[in-house]
Amino acid sequence: MSLFEPTRSPETEEILGSDAADFVAGVYEKLASVYDLTFGPALHPGRVDAIQRMRIKPGERVLEVGIGTGINAPLYPSDCLVTGIDLSSSMLEKARDRVFRKGVRNVRLLQMDAANLKFADDTFDVVYAPYVISVVPDPVGVAREMRRVCRFGGRIIILNHFRSKNTLMAWIERIISPFTVHIGFKSDLDLPAFLAQAELEPVSIEKVNVPRIWSLVICTKD
Repeated sequence: MSLFEPTRSPETEEILGSDAADFVAGVYEKLASVYDLTFGPALHPGRVDAIQRMRIKPGERVLEVGIGTGINAPLYPSDCLVTGIDLSSSMLEKARDRVFRKGVRNVRLLQMDAANLKFADDTFDVVYAPYVISVVPDPVGVAREMRRVCRFGGRIIILNHFRSKNTLMAWIERIISPFTVHIGFKSDLDLPAFLAQAELEPVSIEKVNVPRIWSLVICTKD
């Protein structure tokens, strides 16, 4: 049995009963044109903190899962090799434009489902999922794929919103979860249960952004 079960309503059952990956892709196809304005500045401090905490060494291979419009692309050191994937073609179009405009030469972009990564085991030194785990249909499945393609001793970094430890806030997040699913976002994802099911052991968990409702979770693959 799953360690956590999102609150469901007839509306969420209808969505979950359809092709969930196509649903999420459709949501972000629509959001592509406004994503930077809506989610850019407010969530940017967490992006900067995450890349600083990666401590990327020259020549290391980085996989960004859910690269979206490529906001992170210019933030990476120029001497590492970055692969960015996303399911949305519209998001990737924005990312390609950004990479070109910023003169970023060490980032390649691929269209791919995060739950079915087309990479061999132990391919990357760093695997990073910024603001994506709560928007995919199968968060645990994606995390397990991230772990699979990360080399032994490599870093797995997840930047995401998880259910609050505050009783009142957690209750509110459960209440609104049936509605946020319509924009492809789970508001009540439980962090300890998620990590346990994904077989990830955190090295550190820090709160980032303002308000501090976002968690930067750093794990290593042992």
